[in-house]
Amino acid sequence: MIPAIALGLRANWRQFALLVVVNAFVGAMVGLERAVVPLIARDEFRIASTTAVLSFILAFGLSKALTNLGAGWLADRGRRRSTLLAGWLVGLPVPLLILYAPSWAWIVAANALLGVNQGLAWSATVIMKIDLVGPRRRGLAMGLNEFAGYVAVGAAGLGSGYLAAHYGLRPAAASVGMAVAMCGLALSLFVRETAAHAGVESGETKLPHGDRPTLVAVLRRSIWSDRSLFSISQAGLVNNLNDGLAWGVFPLLFTQSGLTLRETSVLAAIYPVTWGICQLGTGAMSDRWGRKRFIVAGMLLQGVALIAMTVVRGFGAWAVALVMLGVGTAAVYPTLLAAVGDIAHPGWRGTAVGVYRLWRDLGYVVGALLAGALTDLFGSPVAINSIGLLTVVSGLVVACRLREARAPVERAAA
Repeated sequence: MIPAIALGLRANWRQFALLVVVNAFVGAMVGLERAVVPLIARDEFRIASTTAVLSFILAFGLSKALTNLGAGWLADRGRRRSTLLAGWLVGLPVPLLILYAPSWAWIVAANALLGVNQGLAWSATVIMKIDLVGPRRRGLAMGLNEFAGYVAVGAAGLGSGYLAAHYGLRPAAASVGMAVAMCGLALSLFVRETAAHAGVESGETKLPHGDRPTLVAVLRRSIWSDRSLFSISQAGLVNNLNDGLAWGVFPLLFTQSGLTLRETSVLAAIYPVTWGICQLGTGAMSDRWGRKRFIVAGMLLQGVALIAMTVVRGFGAWAVALVMLGVGTAAVYPTLLAAVGDIAHPGWRGTAVGVYRLWRDLGYVVGALLAGALTDLFGSPVAINSIGLLTVVSGLVVACRLREARAPVERAAA
């Protein structure tokens, strides 16, 4: 007899824990580049233009954003597990391309593949965790998911930076990347499909828009007509615009100011590690107190932290500003994903998550273009301050337009 399917963290803790570990390896794949790839562009390929350096982030963001749509579409057709496995298969060549690249164009191509890897694998783990826990602990689930992913981003960035100081920039990134990809693929073989859990929730849930809308219809809602989905989508885009700035510009800023590669790798790790750890609390707290206040406060704190990066100088002061940036991002990141889950019916939730992640990861594209152009024309302080002000405006948009879509949870078992 097939056992009955139950929703909840307690009932599904084994598969949930496995997915948390898998997502840590997904995060580590992108983390291995955080400190070293901008320096590879400058030191090995002698690229002087910041816009050209940030082309790898543009390729990553564009491929990841578009892949998110496909991942969400597949998820709504019961293909969560196969989407996860496909993501790892696409990611396997990335470390070798970085190691043996004869030109910068190969590095850009590797990052396009990395974007596909992240779009498929990370989207799958997000949707599968939402399926398993049901509606009651959605924020906690996203907090745990993003905690694992972004602590791994920081740890891999720190590790590759330290290895690069001893063995060179590209061997460090490639060695960490091959180990991560093989382990992530092996663990993912033990993940089970969760589409049936979404079916159970769909049968229990009475929501408007229960009929599955088309992908185009969900995209249209996210652009303006659905004020909440629009608010969430634009905040996600600006949030990842900030991350693209931190990824591409900050390592160059730190080394140009005289910091060593090891100091730069530590600073590059502080932001995602703080972001990851704090999500353990912020996601769960948004279940209790609602999504909107965390998103607004987080966006405003990120804007202040970015502006502070241009006011202060030196390792210690920058470390404090990066902690602030990480806390602000932690308040926003899992809460936005949970808010999408609140809005979307389980029958079209995969598509909604894919659309949100499309806009969010297009932030990397916008960030690469905007930060690169402003840095080349006016210098990095102008670029950082401009993006900081844009982040504050984004938070105010959420304050004005987002409608809280859920009631705070009662004290109950997960």
